[in-house]
Amino acid sequence: MSGSESETSMRDAINDALREELQRDESVYLIGEDIADAGGSFGITRGLHEEFGEERVFDTPISEQAIVGSSAGAALTGSRPVAEIMYADFMALAAEQVMNQAGLFRYMFGGDATVPMTVRTVNGGAGFNAAAQHSKSLHGLFVGMPGVRVVLGSTVHDTKGLLKSAIRSDDPVLFFEHMELYNREAEIPEGAYTLPLGEAAVERDGEDVTVVATQLMLHHALDVAGSLAGEISVEVVSPRTMKPLDVDTLVESAKRTGRVVVADESVIQGGPGSYLARRIEEAAFYHLEAPVAVVGVDDTPIPFSPPLADAVVPGPGDIEDAIRDLPRL
Repeated sequence: MSGSESETSMRDAINDALREELQRDESVYLIGEDIADAGGSFGITRGLHEEFGEERVFDTPISEQAIVGSSAGAALTGSRPVAEIMYADFMALAAEQVMNQAGLFRYMFGGDATVPMTVRTVNGGAGFNAAAQHSKSLHGLFVGMPGVRVVLGSTVHDTKGLLKSAIRSDDPVLFFEHMELYNREAEIPEGAYTLPLGEAAVERDGEDVTVVATQLMLHHALDVAGSLAGEISVEVVSPRTMKPLDVDTLVESAKRTGRVVVADESVIQGGPGSYLARRIEEAAFYHLEAPVAVVGVDDTPIPFSPPLADAVVPGPGDIEDAIRDLPRL
């Protein structure tokens, strides 16, 4: 890894990660709808088809089940596919191939088989008025599926390093990006680097309250922490991966501050935010001054209307309110 840094967008960081892995390993290929000449719905794969050719970057019919299913089969035979599903909403169409096929192959073959495949998809969309069928955050749906890893791209730096590690993993990895973060820019190391799966990151140190936040909510939490700095000391932690989950880092922070808010852009009812809260509470119960607060989406679809979407999807104000509602703050 180079010692120098350069500013890049999350979109370009993902493109760089894919290019580096295509160059590094000839078994890697990209598959998905409109990812070749068009570069995908969000321009992530732009230029890769021209550079690596149609045998390694190619389009598919509109069939999420076929994209993921064929990737699982190819992974069994030694390839390392990276599939793109346009929106997380459409992962429901491929769920059977994940939970009943790819996630079980290693177990069903007695540990003799590996399934080195990565499925990239995108959460969010409310800020782009993508409406109910293109705006969900569905990473929590797959946390309960044995045999798969679930990774979240939240910062530019983490997204590149985690994606490269996901592609190198010998297990199926579901890699969730976020629509509203593609244009965000940050300084990251020049050249290739990886980050381990299963390690959370403390993004900001604090003493009074811990905010565990994912993807866009992480950036909202950091903004809130900055605005409250003279009044409340807020520690912000990014889980990075939902599965494997680095419970130790979350619990250590919770024990130190005694108060926790979890912010995740999924539904609260049965969602990943509630799951994170439970894991923290069961391990840090006697160190907490109050129950863990969860900020997320109520049990409702994401509206197309911008004012209604703003009312449904949590923002910085919701995180600040949750912090202020905690006892003694």
